[in-house]
Amino acid sequence: MTDDTPKKIHPGLKMALEMGPIAAFFVAYLRLKDQVYTIGGTDYDGFVLVTAGFIPLLLICTAILWKLTGHLSKMQIVTAILVTVFGGLTVWLNDDRFFKMKPTMIYTLFAAILGFGLLRGKSYLQMVMDGAMPLKPEGWMILTRRLTVFFLALAVLNEVIWRTMSTDAWVTFKTFGLTIAVFGFFMAQGSLFKRYGTETPKG
Repeated sequence: MTDDTPKKIHPGLKMALEMGPIAAFFVAYLRLKDQVYTIGGTDYDGFVLVTAGFIPLLLICTAILWKLTGHLSKMQIVTAILVTVFGGLTVWLNDDRFFKMKPTMIYTLFAAILGFGLLRGKSYLQMVMDGAMPLKPEGWMILTRRLTVFFLALAVLNEVIWRTMSTDAWVTFKTFGLTIAVFGFFMAQGSLFKRYGTETPKG
């Protein structure tokens, strides 16, 4: 029988591989945002050039994470695909709107998948996270409903921000706002975890 359990790596290394590309994008954008570069007769602003560098960096970090752990979550795979598609369109068409729409697509897709499962009376969230957060079935259903609404809210919020605010505001929101929002959401579920949590067998 094949053991599909992800290999353990140092938490700091794991965080660096997952969050490093986002941090690098933010720093590079701050340095290049006011500059325009002419390549092959076409002018590219700093945002587009930073996006062009972010795509391979994310793919390299994702590949390293897979090599070290032997595992990638579905969210990581989908994110890598959408970054490549929408980031590639941004660079190819020299239009930053495509990359700004990426979080909307990601959160809408996940909300749709979780919502489809709920309509079938199932928690798809449980299928991919059961080992990480042992909960009773009713707890999984409640968490899945909440996360579905949360993802939809993030998708709407991303649309509002990139369409009505500056690129600087959107980059800050993407780098810090989304991360803080996701962290805050799960921190707010403490009472649910206590009420519906199950003890894992020892040994």
